[in-house]
This record gives sequence, C-alpha cells and structure tokens, in this order.
Amino acid sequence: MTTTDVSTPTSTATVPARAAWSAALRAGQSLTVTDLAGNQAVDFLVYDRHDLSVRYSAADTIQAQGSIFLTTGSVLLSNEHTPLMTVSADQVGRHDTIGGACSRESNTLRYGHHTWTQHACVDNFLAEGSRWGLGKRDLVGNVNWYMNVPVEPDGTLGIVDGLSAPGLSLTLRAETDVLVLVSNCPQVNNPCNGFDPTPVLMTITDGAP
Repeated sequence: MTTTDVSTPTSTATVPARAAWSAALRAGQSLTVTDLAGNQAVDFLVYDRHDLSVRYSAADTIQAQGSIFLTTGSVLLSNEHTPLMTVSADQVGRHDTIGGACSRESNTLRYGHHTWTQHACVDNFLAEGSRWGLGKRDLVGNVNWYMNVPVEPDGTLGIVDGLSAPGLSLTLRAETDVLVLVSNCPQVNNPCNGFDPTPVLMTITDGAP
C-alpha cells in the first residue's frame, strides 16, 4: 500500500519548563503540542496574523460548540466569530477554556503574598507578545491545553490532577494565517502541572493529519 505523507515536519521546538514560545502559521499548517513528561498545562492564545485585534474568544467558542471543554473537532473562534484554528487530533480528550492564566495577582490572592515573586503565565504572555507588538490590553481569556478543570453540578470548579500522560499530544489546524502565543505554565501551587513544570514539544507541519 502506498501512502502519502502530508505532514512532513517543517519545524520543531522544545519549550523548556516555565518558558514562553510563539509562532506564525499559514492557513492549512498544523501545530502539534506534545506533553513530553505528562501532566503539564500549556496556556495558549491565538490571533489573526493580519489583524491582531481579531483574537481568540472563549465566549464565542463555548457558545458555538455548546461545551466548555475542547477536543477533536472543536473550532477556536475569534471575537469576530471567524474560525482561527480547529483541533484536528487529540489523544487526551478534554481541555480547559475557563481556568485562565496564572498571574502574580491571582497567585498572591490564592496562595499568599510570599508568592509575589513567582513567575506566572501572564508574565510569559507579555514578554512573548511584546515581540509581536502585543501588550496587556491584548491579553484575553485563554485556552489551557491539558489542564483538568472539572465543573460540578452546583457550578463549583477546581484545578485537579491532569488527564494527560507522557508523550500524548493534540494537533491544531490553522484555518487562516495565525499567530500563536504559548506559556508553558510555571504554576507550582496547584496540581495543574503536578507541582513540577516540565518541557513540551511544538511541531509545525504543512498539511493536516
């Protein structure tokens, strides 16, 4: 049997624990996020590459798909209700849209003022976003790949042990030219990273799997 490999890797990058990463993808390219050691939350934002005011909207995405969780087939919509990226493959099955990104402010509120100096996802987003002309006003509610945030019937939510495992991955197909920002979450005060942040692998390919 002859097969055609349409997913030839074009670039890979290992994002160290606690670090930030970004990339511009052309429409039709795919980004695979691999959880190398397991149980690592990956905070994620996506923008229209040609108009950065058009950016991921958690509210539009949740409303359109009728679920607060993302998995294969989920379409990440913009604040203009246009498709930015689609989850084309997912080995975990459920990813968070409502937990948000950790910040120095939220850390001190939740865990005490002694955590003020700890690095946070908002710091990563601001540092990496500045390379593309983005500032604090451009940060919006983000996706948390691999983070496990169950919601109970009474509305109570929590951040608990992750569902991922070493080597599991998810793949996103760019529906238009996009810019993605990633914070490999440095949080050590709750179980989203198993209290031990670890590296993740980013692979950009031409064509969808």
